[in-house]
Amino acid sequence: RVNYETFTSNEDMYVKVKNSSDTYDVLVPSDYMIERLISEDMLQPITKDNIPNLANLDAAAQDLAFDPGNQYSVPYFYGVLGIVYNTTQVTDPVDSWNILWNDKYASKILMYDSIRDSMGSSLKRLGFSMNETNEANINAARDALIVQKPLVMAYVTDNVKSLMASGDAAMAVVYSGDAAIIMSETDNLDFAVPKEGSNAFYDNFVIPKNAQNPELAEQFINFMLTPEIAAKNIEYVGYSSPNTPALALLDASWSANAGFNISKEDLARSEIFKDLPSDVMDIYNRDWTEINVSK
Repeated sequence: RVNYETFTSNEDMYVKVKNSSDTYDVLVPSDYMIERLISEDMLQPITKDNIPNLANLDAAAQDLAFDPGNQYSVPYFYGVLGIVYNTTQVTDPVDSWNILWNDKYASKILMYDSIRDSMGSSLKRLGFSMNETNEANINAARDALIVQKPLVMAYVTDNVKSLMASGDAAMAVVYSGDAAIIMSETDNLDFAVPKEGSNAFYDNFVIPKNAQNPELAEQFINFMLTPEIAAKNIEYVGYSSPNTPALALLDASWSANAGFNISKEDLARSEIFKDLPSDVMDIYNRDWTEINVSK
């Protein structure tokens, strides 16, 4: 039996794993959080000989900067941050983050309730990095989000799906996999990655250093990389997968889904989040609080 627990963010997962007496055999964090877990010696190396299905994975999703050589993590899903929009409600081109500041769509815009994602989209709009460390630039992104806030219907997480599907919102900052699922179930929706660039994210399997069953963890990871299992999982969650044989098993409709079929060009102009120094994150956290309390 597998005991499965979800978290609303990488940060929530980190706090639970760091401070709880509970132990986990497998975690699925994102790139920058994997970088932090490695730096804090919270993961154990992967025994690759125990995971023969690693052979199914595209090399493009491996050996990335957050875990060189994939010593501690196994690629699972990847995606980009972008904008899903209702093609009947949005009459302007959706090719820039600027559209999220267009007062024509007041009270029809959804933003992610996430520091890195919402601050990141504002930073990219201003021409800065999503991994910005300059305080003045970070504050400029904060100020832009405060100006934008009267246009925003809500800061959301998973409820983005229902609000876009119902037509209550016209556009939303969203992860590509969530966009893919919404678009597969709802007409008149499309997805775009703004020209200024975005965040490319990679969710990987890792094994905590205090895992009680590391061998079973590796068996589970190997099972999840079986093409037939991986294909079913893709259809359930909607995220792009580096599992090449699994992609060949998918219905043709997935290749036409803009939220799933991410272009190389969109990936190329997107950044992977880095685990920023704590003093820099203090600036982000302070600014995020100021955004939340603004009216």
